[in-house]
Amino acid sequence: MFASKSLPEHLLRGIVGLGAIAGGLWAAPQHPWLALLALAAALVALRGCPTCWLLGLAQTVAPMLGKRAACGDGSCREPRSSKL
Repeated sequence: MFASKSLPEHLLRGIVGLGAIAGGLWAAPQHPWLALLALAAALVALRGCPTCWLLGLAQTVAPMLGKRAACGDGSCREPRSSKL
């Protein structure tokens, strides 16, 4: 649900989102409306809160780790599922 197609894409969204949060905090005293726009941009980039982004990072990395463990002997095969 929160995972990205690739790890670099997900990390880029995190950098943009955290940069928008930092920029919003920096601009808040003089430009409160700009700070609100930066917060909205951060929510879009992070697809929610920073915790949602971390959950998406875990969901993005998990398939990569699963493939390495399953293909350790060089024969990567999908397990056959029994049809009901």
